[in-house]
Amino acid sequence: MDDSWREDRIGSALRGANPTVLRRLEAGFAVIGDAQFLPGYCVLLSDDPTAQRLSDLPRERRSAFLSDMDRLGEAVERACGRLDPGFRRVNLEILGNTDPFLHAHVWPRYDWEPDDLVRMPVWLYPRDSWSAPEHALGPRHDPLRVAIGAELDRSASRL
Repeated sequence: MDDSWREDRIGSALRGANPTVLRRLEAGFAVIGDAQFLPGYCVLLSDDPTAQRLSDLPRERRSAFLSDMDRLGEAVERACGRLDPGFRRVNLEILGNTDPFLHAHVWPRYDWEPDDLVRMPVWLYPRDSWSAPEHALGPRHDPLRVAIGAELDRSASRL
């Protein structure tokens, strides 16, 4: 598979060429994360490739982006809670320190995480957690993709 979409995640999503996209939302794209050391990790990408921070969006689009973040968070919570009895909660973050485009992280957290990390920010996980082949997104994550997508579809019908 061609990985060139990684160089322009938003542009490739807009073109329909980003394979991590789960659903198109009102102000962005719900995507499943490349690293799945916490199964169900997702990212909300803004659909405005020029936006680097939330304040770059007009107020109405900001509200839509935050509403999409809430919607994706709830979808991850429901799907992961159904698929893993060790599910605890979801953490939502808008950081922007590494990638120069507006995005939000949706992190499921689990009781089975290591004791020294379970109550800490995800960013304290060892660096190799992000790149280890055993944590790479792959076909074994298809049930998660389907479950999160189905929850997003259900939430759309409640809007």
